Amino acid sequence: MSSMPALMPVYPRCDVRPVRGEGCYLIGENGERYLDFASGIAVNCLGHGHPHLTRAIQDQAATLMHVSNLYGSPQGERFAQRLVDASFADTAFLTNSGAEAVECAIKTARRYHYANGNPQRHVLITFNMAFHGRTLGTISATNQAKMRDGFEPLLPGFAYAEFNDLEGALALIDEHTAGFLVEPVQGEGGIRPATPEFLQGLRKACDEHGLMLVLDEVQCGYGRTGTLYAHEQYGVTPDIVASAKGIGGGFPLGACLATAEAAKGMVFGTHGSTYGGNPLACAAGEAVLDVMLEPGFLDHVKAMGDRLRQGLEQMIPNHDHIFDSVRGMGLMLGLKLKDPAVSRDFVAHCRDHHGLLMVAAGENVVRILPPLVIEESHIAEAIEKLSDAARVYVPVADE
Repeated sequence: MSSMPALMPVYPRCDVRPVRGEGCYLIGENGERYLDFASGIAVNCLGHGHPHLTRAIQDQAATLMHVSNLYGSPQGERFAQRLVDASFADTAFLTNSGAEAVECAIKTARRYHYANGNPQRHVLITFNMAFHGRTLGTISATNQAKMRDGFEPLLPGFAYAEFNDLEGALALIDEHTAGFLVEPVQGEGGIRPATPEFLQGLRKACDEHGLMLVLDEVQCGYGRTGTLYAHEQYGVTPDIVASAKGIGGGFPLGACLATAEAAKGMVFGTHGSTYGGNPLACAAGEAVLDVMLEPGFLDHVKAMGDRLRQGLEQMIPNHDHIFDSVRGMGLMLGLKLKDPAVSRDFVAHCRDHHGLLMVAAGENVVRILPPLVIEESHIAEAIEKLSDAARVYVPVADE
């Protein structure tokens, strides 16, 4: 008998074993309840068991789950049209995941220059601490050794600059540059929002040099920051956007959105996906849009984001030996810790002893990503749990 577990051991899984979800709570095998301020890492935007989303999936599963993309797709056409109508885009390619959406975005940007007769313009400038996915293409788009080690040779065609360093990014532009690939708010990198000057400066450079501004809004998009996409708050119009996570409310779904000009090279035979945009995924996507585009929904996200930030900022002075500051936008917030506190360790402490689920990130930051449907009562409960946790937390020296 092999000692290798049946589920490949690539995740250091914790002892929380959810079997059910109710709104903003997860329930474990033995009935233990957790306040879910992780949302499956920004995926469960409507919480767990949302009746409209649940019904849409049930009805579609009983009607038609999957057909090949060799056939016409009334469901895909309808969902894509709604995505286009709600965003900057003219067209959308539907995927199963964020990494696939980023892969499509990379291909679309390269193909744009190919279609223009400039195949040498294939290098995307990306940014330190970025996270774009786990495929060979998307790990090539980051310079983080922890994601790249042991997987070389990687895909060529990327250059790396410091996030929020406009001058450094512009200095990398040459005759091979295709554009920039950037997260408006870095998630894994530590909830680091782009400065307006940085994102607007990249847009200006793209306009001047004929480059593609490709935004990875997999984590920061879909209502998470208080607008459907984070770039809307910067007054910047991208050429291509990768979207996923919240887009299906928990069902695997993603989209690569683009303007007609940016997507001009994506013609018959250039890209595909067996499952991408299947009727079941589109039903989930439409149900999420139904809720998210309701008048007042995004206003609620902004209001709850403000309230959560206020609560965190008021709590920090009471535990200023552990907490440093709050960062982020909307309901994509980060709580930066002070040494010797370690974010991964503190997240485990809150989870195991206080029933509060959050996610660690870079720069010693705790990611706070609640469902977008939270109410003030959930915020009050989270602040209380955080405060209780901080009161008894003893930092473990970082190994």
